[in-house]
Amino acid sequence: MDGGVLISAILIMMPIALATMIEHIGDMCAISSTVGKNFVEEPGLHRTLLGDGLATALAAAFGAPANTTYGENTGVLALTKVYDPRVIRLAAVYAIVFSFCPKFAALVSCMPAATIGGVSLILYGMISAVGVRNVVENRVDFTKNRNIIIAALIMGLSIGINFSGALGFNPAAGTNGAISFAIGELTISLSGLAVGAIVGIILNAILPGNDYKFGEDKKGDTSVNFKV
Repeated sequence: MDGGVLISAILIMMPIALATMIEHIGDMCAISSTVGKNFVEEPGLHRTLLGDGLATALAAAFGAPANTTYGENTGVLALTKVYDPRVIRLAAVYAIVFSFCPKFAALVSCMPAATIGGVSLILYGMISAVGVRNVVENRVDFTKNRNIIIAALIMGLSIGINFSGALGFNPAAGTNGAISFAIGELTISLSGLAVGAIVGIILNAILPGNDYKFGEDKKGDTSVNFKV
């Protein structure tokens, strides 16, 4: 393969990988908080991220899109209280089997829009609620302007860029907004999530007044509230 083509492919995938990694870490923390087990420590982010990457590589070999974790699963766990991994494995097997059955797809499409909308409303709401709970449990001090500024920019950029018509958001075409820039002949697009994550990480590192030190508070390091 031509070296320039390889570099272009890497540069195109890097922003996508960054967004999915941030989402993966956030979902792992949220699930840990929901089920009361520290999955950040065991099996560990190094293993879960590796599994996510290998799954994406396998999907790419068959021409499928990149894999990512889904925050909706956190909402399902919070609602059902079913935390056994065997249930998830069975669900994965059923999903694979049913994907070869057009009649099952037709059955799902026959579900009323109000039913699907109601379930989605609760699930997506649970994702936000779990995220807010993690912030509360880790005692983030929002009396400090520093923390307010960081949180405001993360939320504003993530949502604002995604739904900005000036940056490419088009519901009819099914496209989300993104910040695009060119490096030579290559155009790189950063989603709202990627921009919000990058800005949040950088500001948290450079703004004065950070009262958190990694390694001193186990719960703070993992962003989860579990019983030791």
